[in-house]
Amino acid sequence: MFRSVCVWTGVLKSAGSAQNFQQRCLNTKKEWRKAMFKKNSIFWYILKRIALMFFVLFAILIMCFVLVKLLPVTDAEAFGKDMNLILQRREALGYNKPILVQFWIFIKRSIFGGDWGISETLYRNQDVWDVFISKLPATMLVNVYSMILSVPLGLALGIYAALKKNKWQDYTISTLVMVFISVPSYVYAFLVQYLFCFKLQWFPLQMKSGTDWLSWPMFVSVIPAVISLAFGSVAGLARYSRAELSEVLTSDFMLLARTKGLKRSQATLRHALRNAMVPVFPMILGEFVGILGGSLIIEQIFGIPGVGQLFLNSITALDYNFFMLLNAFYTLIGLATGIVVDISYGLIDPRIKMGQR
Repeated sequence: MFRSVCVWTGVLKSAGSAQNFQQRCLNTKKEWRKAMFKKNSIFWYILKRIALMFFVLFAILIMCFVLVKLLPVTDAEAFGKDMNLILQRREALGYNKPILVQFWIFIKRSIFGGDWGISETLYRNQDVWDVFISKLPATMLVNVYSMILSVPLGLALGIYAALKKNKWQDYTISTLVMVFISVPSYVYAFLVQYLFCFKLQWFPLQMKSGTDWLSWPMFVSVIPAVISLAFGSVAGLARYSRAELSEVLTSDFMLLARTKGLKRSQATLRHALRNAMVPVFPMILGEFVGILGGSLIIEQIFGIPGVGQLFLNSITALDYNFFMLLNAFYTLIGLATGIVVDISYGLIDPRIKMGQR
């Protein structure tokens, strides 16, 4: 009898604890929902930033569309046997209608419908979106290789310069960083091309043609472009990481860590680097988001069939459909990078509260 009472008492207690646990879970879920949908929560901050991003994108598209319509259009007779096709296409896009009607047709067909038109001069009678997608792998390939080279090298140089502050190593790295930041990337591109491709003949002058992106000849052919792109990223990361780590190393909590018995290397690894990387990691994350963007001039110099070269060629060839698509693409990449960088500050450092004044 006593045993059965004990068993039933244990069952009731376990049932009660389970009910309490469920209640606590419900309360936690309600508190999480309240925190998420609070007026100054990060959820509303992200929504506001996304809404502002689309507003800015819409405003830029309006300005570009109006400016494009002020430029001359290639005469349809220049297309020869394709003249009727071009005229029908222009009629469908409302070329003979008021500019506001044309813009509404553009928004309806391109933004909401995904139909960006066909190329008239650059890739005649080819779909603009298909050509754009075919150019993305080359741009991404060069930028990924550049990030793999520049991020570790930039962080290593910045950390080393901070640890050797006010010594000849720090002065040397700081001088080189200022030179790399001040000189445009296309200057490095010409120097790399002249020295490594023409004089030493280690690499080809232009990127290898084809779609075998992961082959060894393709990798060798993109090395000059990767080096030229990496100079600016290495210099920027080295400057930021050196400045942040130098400031953290002279903080009061670092002195307290040393007085408690930690060696300099232990205090640097456990405390200094974690605090110094808070403003540096969002910068790295922003560069990863911008991988799709590419480099306009570098791609043109090294003959990389990517998005950057396509953008420049669309301007010189007066291919307005390509120009509008690529302009929207670059604008969206820039705005999305800004949002990702701002949000990452709050995720990396919980002390930074997004959406609060």
